[in-house]
Amino acid sequence: MVSGLQPSGRPHIGNYFGAMKQFVDLQNDYDCYIFIADLHALTKIQNAKELSDNIVNLAIDYLAIGLDPTKVTLYKQSDTPEVTELGWIFNCLTTMPYLMRAHAFKDAEAKNKEINVGMFNYPMLMAADILLYDPDVVPIGLDQKQHVEIARDTAEKFNRIFGEVFKLPEPLILKNVQTVPGTDGQKMSKSYNNTIPLFAEDDEIRKAVMSIVTDSSSDTPTNVKDIHSLFKNTEEIEKLYSENKGKYQILKEALATDLISFITPLREKRKGWENRKDDVLKILKEGGKRARERAEAKMQIVREKIGVKLY
Repeated sequence: MVSGLQPSGRPHIGNYFGAMKQFVDLQNDYDCYIFIADLHALTKIQNAKELSDNIVNLAIDYLAIGLDPTKVTLYKQSDTPEVTELGWIFNCLTTMPYLMRAHAFKDAEAKNKEINVGMFNYPMLMAADILLYDPDVVPIGLDQKQHVEIARDTAEKFNRIFGEVFKLPEPLILKNVQTVPGTDGQKMSKSYNNTIPLFAEDDEIRKAVMSIVTDSSSDTPTNVKDIHSLFKNTEEIEKLYSENKGKYQILKEALATDLISFITPLREKRKGWENRKDDVLKILKEGGKRARERAEAKMQIVREKIGVKLY
């Protein structure tokens, strides 16, 4: 299993329920490679201190939620330069019209954003992230399904041209957490400023929950209930919302209380890892070494297949 997140700042509960929790749940069932996509982050972050801090903080986040470095290869994308080598090879097989179909590019273009080359062809680097390790599955949110489809297309094209090298991975999407709603009802995203931070303090949680947009024409505040359902027993949820129809204040307070109970132990565990930064860096370094050994073995085959391996 291979997956990763960009080090783009504080994670929110959408990141957790949409991706990070899956990593923890699957670590006993798969040989897991979980990376910090620091090279991808360069498309948006061009400040050395900010990026360095974000990388370390995301590593701490991963460990705080329960990733076990004895079971999982946790590594920094840039510690495996083979991924950029493979990304370049994939670039040479891929047309611009094909990449122009990518959701992130189309979204940026629609908003008249100035698009850097890294943003345009990052699906190829992501395909390399995935295919380099021959995964069976890639746990993702529904909105990221296209990334795996692109990786599969790329693998098929390479295999057709140069011979069978890459396995075609499957996306692994948990149905009940395909999209986590934000406080405004849209998908929870830092870019929409509608998040509930994963390691937030109690007052911050209460403030975020109380700001959740509700529909006054309904007895049930759907956005509140959808978030509540992510981590609360279904029977308890149905009973709570049935007994408090139209009582938005009570239901929001209940959500805030339950979120605080859920987040507090994660927050405390994170504070423990914050005091062990040397251990965190050691885990990343060792993970990077393991990941690179596997990546290099795969690239030896790729180089031979494309004709650049002479000695």
